[in-house]
Amino acid sequence: MAEEPRLICAATELEEGGRGVRFSVERYGRQEPAFVVRYDGRVHGYLNRCAHVPMELDWQPGVFFDASGLYLICTTHGAIYHPANGVCVGGPCRGRSLVTLPVTETGGQIFLSPP
Repeated sequence: MAEEPRLICAATELEEGGRGVRFSVERYGRQEPAFVVRYDGRVHGYLNRCAHVPMELDWQPGVFFDASGLYLICTTHGAIYHPANGVCVGGPCRGRSLVTLPVTETGGQIFLSPP
């Protein structure tokens, strides 16, 4: 039996370049922090783990973007990620990437697709 997509939040909770929504995903038998944000009109999902050192990115719950609203930033290490693909474009992990998650926006809702 196929697994159903999991509801994360209402689409209205995500503003372009604004606050993200935190949630958790099961990976390798344990719960891991994750988040979704809106950038360039699309929803993007990632594990909430810096590619440099596995620490959560947000300095306050849901605050993932830098002050410009153009890049995701790890507030611990200063790594800067492009929100459309999770690639580190500046800082200690340049060229590495956040772990992407399959998310979709349908009917005014944001869903995590089954693995």
